Amino acid sequence: MTMPGANATGSIAVRMQGVVKTFGGVVANRDATLEVQRGEIHALVGENGAGKSTLMRVLSGMYAPDAGRVEVGGRDVTGWRTPAAIAAGVGMVHQHFMLVPTLTVAENVVLGQEPTSGWRIDIAKAVRDVEALCARTGLHVDARATVADLSVGEAQRVEILKALHRGATTLILDEPTAVLSPPEVQELWGVLRALRAAGGTVVLITHKLDEVVAISDTITVMRSGATVARFATAGTTPRDIARAMVGRDVALHLESAPGGDATSAGAVGAHADAAPALRVEQLTVRSDRGTDAVRDLSFDVRPGEILGIAGVEGNGQTELLEAIAGLRAAAHGRIALGARDLAALDVRARADAGLSHIPEDRHRRGLVLDYSIADNLILGRQHHFGTRGALDMARIAANAAEQVKRFDIRPPVATLPARALSGGNQQKIVIAREMGRAFSVLLAAQPTRGVDVGAIEFIHAQLRAARDAGKAILLVSADLTEVLALADRIAVMYGGRFVTIRPASACSAEILGPFMTGAAA
Repeated sequence: MTMPGANATGSIAVRMQGVVKTFGGVVANRDATLEVQRGEIHALVGENGAGKSTLMRVLSGMYAPDAGRVEVGGRDVTGWRTPAAIAAGVGMVHQHFMLVPTLTVAENVVLGQEPTSGWRIDIAKAVRDVEALCARTGLHVDARATVADLSVGEAQRVEILKALHRGATTLILDEPTAVLSPPEVQELWGVLRALRAAGGTVVLITHKLDEVVAISDTITVMRSGATVARFATAGTTPRDIARAMVGRDVALHLESAPGGDATSAGAVGAHADAAPALRVEQLTVRSDRGTDAVRDLSFDVRPGEILGIAGVEGNGQTELLEAIAGLRAAAHGRIALGARDLAALDVRARADAGLSHIPEDRHRRGLVLDYSIADNLILGRQHHFGTRGALDMARIAANAAEQVKRFDIRPPVATLPARALSGGNQQKIVIAREMGRAFSVLLAAQPTRGVDVGAIEFIHAQLRAARDAGKAILLVSADLTEVLALADRIAVMYGGRFVTIRPASACSAEILGPFMTGAAA
C-alpha cells in the first residue's frame, strides 16, 4: 500500500517486498512488505506473534529470508549478515538484552570497537566516550557499573547506547520503552527526533499505541505474519490502529479513567474492614551493591484491592517484590501473608501458602526457555503434579491444555519450547501459571510488558476479576497509565520509600510525576 505523496525512490531508506520466513512448520512472515523513508520515525505494530520482530531480524541480518527482497538505500541486501548491516548503519535494539553481564556498561557499549592505548584497551577512554554519549542522548547510566548489577531499565538504556555508539543511522527499536519511566520516555523521544532531524531513520516496534501516535510519522500494521495496513500517523487514533491489528474494536487501557473501571470503589469498599492479606512492617532490603534499596517501609494490601506502585525503575521496586517473594533476604522488618509470618518460609513454601509472583524479567525469573510450555506451566509447583518423586504426565498435559486455552497462548502447542514463542506469548505462560492456580496475594511486576493490546485487555480483565474475587494484588508497573487504569490505591516509590500513597481517584500523571522524580519528595 503506497502512501499518498510518498517520497521518490531515492529517499527510501528501507524496502522489503514479499518476505517469507518459516521456522519448521511455523510461518513467521508471509508475503510481508515494509517501506520506510529516510528521515522518518516509522512504527511497526501488530499482535504478539504477528511477525514484527522476525521481519526486523531479517532486515538487521540475523535471519535470511526464505523468499522476498530486502533493499537498504536502494541496494539489494537480501540475505546479508549482521556485520554487514552494522557497517551499513542498520542497528537493532532487541526486546531481550544481548549484553555480557560480567562486563561493565562501558565495556559492553564499545565491545568490538574498543579504544586502545598501545597494545592495551583504554578503559578510561571507553568510560569517557560512553559518559559523553550518555550526556548527548539523555540516556543516563553509570558507565563503570557491571551490567549484572543493573536494573532492567538501565540495561535497556545500555542496548540503545550500544547501537548509537556503532553509528546506527537506521535504528530498529523493539519495545524500547517497556522499562522506561514517563520522563525517560520523553528523553528517548528527544533522541529519536534528533536522529530524524539529522536525516536518520527509526523503525519502532511497540505495543503502546499512544506512543505510536505521539512519536511516529508513519505506521505499518502486521497480522499473522503479513502486512495488512499502512497509515500516515496524522489523523490516526489508537483505536484505529488497534482495530487494524486485531480485526475488532478493543478496549484500550490508556482510555480508562483513573482508578480503573467502575467496580474499583466497590471492590475496595467491600473488603475495607477485612484484615490485610499482605502486611509489610519496617522492611529494609539491600541491593546487590550492598546499599539499602528498600528503607524502613511499611504498608498493607487488603483483600479485594489492587495497590499500584509507580516510580522510576531502580528505586527499590524490584528488591521489594523479591523480598516478599522470598528471592532476596530482608535485612530488617516483617512480612506477613494474612496472619502468617513469612520469615522462615522459602519460595516454594510461600507459594504453597497462597503467594503468586509474576516477575519483572520473564527470562531471568519466569521461564526456562528450553523447557516446553507444559513444563513451564508447572514450574515451582511440580510437587503438586506427581507422587513419590514421579511426575504425572497426564495431569501435566491436562493442566497445559486448560491454561493454553484459558490464556490464549499461541501457538497452542504445549510441547513447543518456550523459546519458540513471541515475547508476549512467553509472558502469557507466566501469567497463566501464577493466576491459573489458587492464591490469595499476587505480586504482579510489569504484567503486560511486551504484550499486545488484545492481550493487555485480557490480562487487565484477569487482574480485575481476581481483585473482585477478593484477591489482594500488589502491582508494580513502569507504565503509569496502566497503574492509573488498574489500581485502587497508588503509592509512588522513590529512594526506597513510599513518598506518597493515595486513592487512585485522587491521582493523575501530573500529580504523580513530581513524586516520581523526587521533586515533590
